[in-house]
Formats: sequence, structure tokens, C-alpha cells
Amino acid sequence: MYYNDDSVLFFDGEYMKAKEAKTDLYGQSLHYGYAVFEGIKSYKTANGTKIFKAEEHYDRLRKSAETMMMPFDYSTEEMVEITYKLLEQNNLSNAYIRPLVICSPNMSLSKGQKSYLVIEVWNWDNGYMANKMRIMTSSFERPNPKAFKVEAKVSGHYVNSILACQEAKDKGFDEALVLDADGNVAESSGANIFFEKGGKLFTPAKGSILPGITRATVFEICNQLGIPYEEKFF
Repeated sequence: MYYNDDSVLFFDGEYMKAKEAKTDLYGQSLHYGYAVFEGIKSYKTANGTKIFKAEEHYDRLRKSAETMMMPFDYSTEEMVEITYKLLEQNNLSNAYIRPLVICSPNMSLSKGQKSYLVIEVWNWDNGYMANKMRIMTSSFERPNPKAFKVEAKVSGHYVNSILACQEAKDKGFDEALVLDADGNVAESSGANIFFEKGGKLFTPAKGSILPGITRATVFEICNQLGIPYEEKFF
């Protein structure tokens, strides 16, 4: 589904066949979920393949690594260049892009000693929640911001998302609405939430949410079109 015999990824400074890539089974990221990542889309346009908000996503990846005290030396510009080359090598335009920063073997509960950049790409023509509307309120809450760095996109945080999403699917729904510890709407299992009322958009305020790049883009569009919006707890 994600790769075949011809697929190429970037790992530890090299372009290589996806089927030949290997990681250490004693890695800190595997054992403790101590990794950071991004989810990015690219699209076929009249001006060629374009990555949506590439700089913003890679800036956030670098910030997530810094927040989690991971050593990480790649610049945003380097990662953007690598990704366009990777899309070209895989002959992809409408694609999902998954950069991942993983850490070396370390069984102690301490900050990472060495990190490795992985970037994978695969075909993705469908949109998030396309044609799906059945949503239930999850019994699982968003992680407590006093217990986690919720502003960082950390692999281990997404166990919470898996639990919430699978609970919804097991009950015949398509997605979960996840609340914070105070009972306010936070996110879905994997995206920010907006609702419209009286010609105005509302979205949860920062606190327990990951303030997404698409969320910020919606604000930009609202400002351009004169659509009022408000960040609040509800």
C-alpha cells in the first residue's frame, strides 16, 4: 500500500530503496515512542508539483525535535530540497509525505544521543475524511498539556489518537471528537476542528490542541475573504 519494489526513501543521508531500508530494533524511538514527525501533502498543479506549506511543516519538525531535546542538524531548506527530489524519483505529484526523526539505541529515560532523518512518500489522491460525516464523542481525552509537550508532533502522542479513532470505528462511526480534561472540544483523532454558526467560524483555543498548519491557513483565507473567526473554548 505504501511502497513497492521501486519505491525510494531518504534515510540517514542517503536515497535508497524502501524495501532495503533498516532500523535498529534497540532504538529509543521504537521502545518509547520518542520520535517526531510531520504529515505533509503535495499536489499536481499547472506549475508542476507543489508541496503544501513545505517550509512551515519543516520548521515545525525542527521545533518539535528541539522541544523534545533531540539533536537534529538538518535545515528547513535542505529538507524541502530532499523532498522535491524524492517526489521526482518516485514519479509522484499527488502524494503524502512523512518526515520522521528517530533516535539511536538508548534504553535509558534520557534525551536522544543521535538522530536520523527519514522521509517517505507515497501516492495519496483522497482527502482526509472525504465523504465521511459520522462522528462520535470519544471516551478518551486529549493528553494533559501539563504532562506532555502537546505543541510538538510526537509519535508517542498518537497512541491516544489510535485509541480514539478505533473506538469510533468499532462503534460504526468514521471519526472521533476528542475533548480536553475540562470537557471542552479539542480535536478529532488527527485534525483540528472548526464549526460554522451564523456566518462565523469557531475553533478550539490553544491549550490541549496541536495548533495545525492547515488551521493557520484557514485563518489566512478567512482574513483574505473577510470571514470572521474566533478561537475559544466550547
